[in-house]
Amino acid sequence: MSISRRPISVLLMAMGGPDCLENVEPFLRDVRGGRPTSPELVEEIRERYRATGGRSPAVGITQEVAKKLEQRLNTSGESLYRVYVGLRHWHPFIKETYAELLNESPGEIIGVCMAPQQSSLSTGAYRKKVEEARVELGDRTGVTYVGSWNRHPRLIEGIVDNIRKRLLTFPVDVRASVPVLFTAHSLPERIVAMKDPYPDEVKGTVEAVTEFLGARPTYFAYQSQGRSSEPWLGPTVEGMLDTIQQGGHRSVLVAPIGFICDHVETLYDIDIELRQLAVNKGMRLERIAMLNDSPALIETLRDILAAHVSSSCIQS
Repeated sequence: MSISRRPISVLLMAMGGPDCLENVEPFLRDVRGGRPTSPELVEEIRERYRATGGRSPAVGITQEVAKKLEQRLNTSGESLYRVYVGLRHWHPFIKETYAELLNESPGEIIGVCMAPQQSSLSTGAYRKKVEEARVELGDRTGVTYVGSWNRHPRLIEGIVDNIRKRLLTFPVDVRASVPVLFTAHSLPERIVAMKDPYPDEVKGTVEAVTEFLGARPTYFAYQSQGRSSEPWLGPTVEGMLDTIQQGGHRSVLVAPIGFICDHVETLYDIDIELRQLAVNKGMRLERIAMLNDSPALIETLRDILAAHVSSSCIQS
């Protein structure tokens, strides 16, 4: 594929979240594929958003990433790139954004899932949404997708930097021995039989970060298991917290390497729920800052897009 003088549209894709408490129920309905959610569960999830600001900050963060990334990609002064945000489960939906970007008559479209680790059940679902939008809109523009970036050097550097900064908040006498608990969002256990790459993708990120932490004790667990009858990937963060305590540790630093930006899984599941569990065990729990719209993430995305475009040109 050769680079056209027409703009290259970059579509950043994320899960999305409710923009107000009233929209928690319709958001959950979309997540559940149209199936109704019990009033009790709706209220429980609504309380989680109420406790963390009344809405998901992820949408605004991703839109800020798009703005900064577009500026970074066009530093030569030529507006060759346009960067958009499309969400899987809330406005602006991927189909809505796809229709918008077509107004610019792009020469090509590059899809980027805002998750470093690939999985057919997560990142694969975003690609499916794009393909559905193409069919519905009758578009024939060339579309390619950025693959895994779970071990990209700039991503790893950003995570390591955030770990080191947050470790400085612990007392000097315990700082060197504070364990790091890596976490990623759990998925249904059936992905193992499907030979889905997700567990290995997550493991790859953990290994790449751990190489920079020396002899510090590290652990890994899955968090935020879904409310369904089928088994989900483990171990759980709750169980791993027990293991860390039984190992004699009274402090722990959580590094959610499966997430890029703040949302309810970090702001509530870790900062409120898991921290309270730690307090009940007589432990201090802290969490690293997420990359959000930091220069580390912008440079990571710039690098992977540059490599992707170069690769497409060579293949064409």
